[in-house]
Amino acid sequence: MWGPMHWGHAVSHDLVNWKHLPIALYPDENGMIFSGSAVVDWNNTAGFGERALIAIFTYSKAHIETQNLAYSADKGHTWTKYTGNPVIPHDGHLHDFRDPKVFWHEDHWVMLLAAGDTVLFYISSDLKNWEQSGSFGNGYGSTDGVWETPDLFKLSVDNSLETWWVLTVSAGNGHLAGGSGSQYFIGHFDGQSFTSEYPKDTVLWADFGADYYAPQSWNAEPNGRCLMIGWMNNWQYATAIPTSGWRGAFSILRELSLKRTEEGLRLVQQPFAEIQSLRNKNYHWQKEILSPEKNLLANVEGISLEILAEFQIMNNIDRLGFHVRVGDIERTTIGYLAKEKKVFVDRTYSGRSDFHKDFARIHYAALNCIDNLLRLHIFVDQCSVEVFANDGLAVITDCIFPSTESTKLEIFVEGDKATLNLLDVFQLSPAQYIIEEIL
Repeated sequence: MWGPMHWGHAVSHDLVNWKHLPIALYPDENGMIFSGSAVVDWNNTAGFGERALIAIFTYSKAHIETQNLAYSADKGHTWTKYTGNPVIPHDGHLHDFRDPKVFWHEDHWVMLLAAGDTVLFYISSDLKNWEQSGSFGNGYGSTDGVWETPDLFKLSVDNSLETWWVLTVSAGNGHLAGGSGSQYFIGHFDGQSFTSEYPKDTVLWADFGADYYAPQSWNAEPNGRCLMIGWMNNWQYATAIPTSGWRGAFSILRELSLKRTEEGLRLVQQPFAEIQSLRNKNYHWQKEILSPEKNLLANVEGISLEILAEFQIMNNIDRLGFHVRVGDIERTTIGYLAKEKKVFVDRTYSGRSDFHKDFARIHYAALNCIDNLLRLHIFVDQCSVEVFANDGLAVITDCIFPSTESTKLEIFVEGDKATLNLLDVFQLSPAQYIIEEIL
């Protein structure tokens, strides 16, 4: 989890199946290789060659953080660190000064940097010479933890021509679920800096589970989508989770948009379509009446599952949902509290939790049902659940550590009968490493 930081490297044709390549960036006498981003320099603005790939990263040494470049002329297979590094030296005042996110905007490059509880903005014409152009923070949003890994992108509202800029930034502490989490701001970007449309005390969390941190979007996705991926872990217990050979994992990629709600504009996240390529055996139901004593899924089990369900929420229902990764003494509960209007993930009995006192908890997200309909889109895997409620208006991502023998699945309702309009359960095949060379 923590050590001499490198940049790993993996490639993919579809963002589902991946092939590992050799390490891209190694630490050296200048420090460890912290987070950053990469761009294609289509117009050779930096002079490293037409269509060169350029990585912008943070060196960290003895608590001094600087911003630096590395470039590749062979489609990312080998990387050379720029001899003129650092392109942005440490200013001598900031303890935290890292995680450059770079993108091309109109006629110049833009860089975002995390600095304490502020995002700093820089602009450049050549990626080598940077000028600070603005900042955002000064008490906006959640500031209980240090800010990290900022990102900025434009999204449409309800698939219309209306667009807004969204700034995401992760906070190392203060999340609703405890510990670290990712927040977002909606506002305006003038090419140099960001301003929020909402007051300072407005806190918007991208995910209401405990394990979605440091998300980053792809620059210039070929189909025009905004796709984002996050790190599934939490700084409360990141170094203590009961795993061997890995610490945390990536989330499913999410396609982002904005939706206008009664509370205002909100971020919507949905699983990207390509993940459907992993679907295998399908179990299907529709127009079923659920009762407390009936489990439709008694004959269904699996470790990796995709669940799509639509419920009709009636007045006398207390709660309903699913128990996943069920064993003799283990289960993770994903459900909806009808009277409180909250979707939740309960990992109190989900498996190993003794590594941290706050792991075995319930995580909630407020959610109103339109026309009394609740839609749940759930992904269950070896060590995680990702829940997208009502088409991604509320999302909960949680790590779990059940026994490999805990594979059963249950559907439940409490308080009264409920109507299940539609249910599909897919067993998922593992994502594969790509064997052939990618050029």
